[in-house]
Amino acid sequence: MAGAMAPVPVPLRTRVYIDGYNLYYGCLKGTPYKWLDLMTLFERHILPSSAPEASELLPLSIKFFTAKILEQAAKALDSVSSQARYHTALRKLYHERIELIEGYYSLTQSKARLVDKVEPNMWARDCAQTLVWKLEEKQSDVNLALQAYHDASTGAVDQVVMVTNDTDIAPALQMIRTHTAVKVGLVVPAKPKLREPNTDLVQLAHWTRSHITDQELASAQLPRVIVGGKSPTIKPESWYARPDLLEQVLVRAVAIVGSRGKAFKWLETPNSYLHNLVPIDLLDTDAGAAQVLAYISDYERDHPSP
Repeated sequence: MAGAMAPVPVPLRTRVYIDGYNLYYGCLKGTPYKWLDLMTLFERHILPSSAPEASELLPLSIKFFTAKILEQAAKALDSVSSQARYHTALRKLYHERIELIEGYYSLTQSKARLVDKVEPNMWARDCAQTLVWKLEEKQSDVNLALQAYHDASTGAVDQVVMVTNDTDIAPALQMIRTHTAVKVGLVVPAKPKLREPNTDLVQLAHWTRSHITDQELASAQLPRVIVGGKSPTIKPESWYARPDLLEQVLVRAVAIVGSRGKAFKWLETPNSYLHNLVPIDLLDTDAGAAQVLAYISDYERDHPSP
């Protein structure tokens, strides 16, 4: 009929499958963005800017595949507790929207071949052996592949978004493409231009997002304090950009306001004496911390303790 309006496309029922190991080492290691709000990142940033068709995240939106850090292999004293806090925070805030599916780490002694210093091109079979610790994440990639294929093959989704650059996922994507009509999106968890998307995965995806920016990560951070349960869950102080500068400022601020909680509240409030900037945002650099400390010094001078 003349003048009939074109039908409005129905958004694809979408679920995101995140390889936590790939995400951490591709985007988060060594950054102040580890307290990451996965829901905000994908719902407000990644999908709207990447998926070629309208997407609608399902009630259970994200399946996050991870493994608990082993204390004997952790690189920092608080690595285990900090990761546990993060997992608790996700469960508290998104208990119906994000599912954490855990594999495990295996730490074993294994023999490895040493590259010969005199003849670097010597065949591996002719090189000397040494005993090393071998740390491997187990089950996460298998769990991810099985979950995605199950959801696709049972009609639970119209679109799967895979967040990984691991070629081990390729067979699962091939089966989804062969046996279902489900769309496949690929998000490579990497900084721009630092890591090339895996060619096999790209060829199996309907669309690919080759990177995640620092700006996107910075704008998708969980609240510092998440209430619920027997006690609140608080962002680890070691996960800030400069924990050393943060501690310097906290010590001075606590002496004035009386507690770390009150000090953080002050740090997270725009300050007219700092051109309406938020003090904690200045603590990423020595220069910014110097501004905050100078303001505290001026305050102490003008408000001497009894």
